[in-house]
Amino acid sequence: MSTEKIKAEVRTEFGKGAARRIRRDDNVPAVVYGHGNETIHLTLPGHATMMALKHGGANALLELDIDGTVQLALTKQVQVDPVRRVLEHVDFVAVKRGEKVTVDVPVHIVGDAVNGTLVVTENTTVQVEAEATHIPEQFEVNIEGAEAGTQFLAGQLELPSGTTLLTDPDTLVVNVTEQVAAEPAAEDAAAEAPAEPAAGGDSE
Repeated sequence: MSTEKIKAEVRTEFGKGAARRIRRDDNVPAVVYGHGNETIHLTLPGHATMMALKHGGANALLELDIDGTVQLALTKQVQVDPVRRVLEHVDFVAVKRGEKVTVDVPVHIVGDAVNGTLVVTENTTVQVEAEATHIPEQFEVNIEGAEAGTQFLAGQLELPSGTTLLTDPDTLVVNVTEQVAAEPAAEDAAAEAPAEPAAGGDSE
């Protein structure tokens, strides 16, 4: 897992007004906590941080240059504006090289199951323990040619050396089932039903 270096500035202003001013300058407010240290409030460059998080994935590891001191920081929570899709806030946890951390790693499906099947991702992530600088970006589940009834469990995932699975190995990750035919539409059923006799008046 590669790390990207980001220049960070210590933030002394807090509150919603200060956060708005930071974002108006194309920056993003962030915090770093962990290792028993006091929480560090930072301002990060918006575009560079966004690109670093995209490259690093769900568990992006950044080198934050804070006043000349480099701090390894593991991404824990990212808040994104739902409309403008820009970063609003980032939470990091401080880590050290060689330190083991617990993270949730995304599951990615590759390949195609046989026709007539439905592929259901039962768990989108699995939890593992790994070195902070060697966190897997994702785990691939190859469903190529899988038939209905095939199940892929957490214990079947290929883990790189030094990574330990914490999720129960019997946890169902991907389930391949038989595709169920859609029920006939209500209007089609109504069209096939016999017509009701029309009510008529008595003849004179």
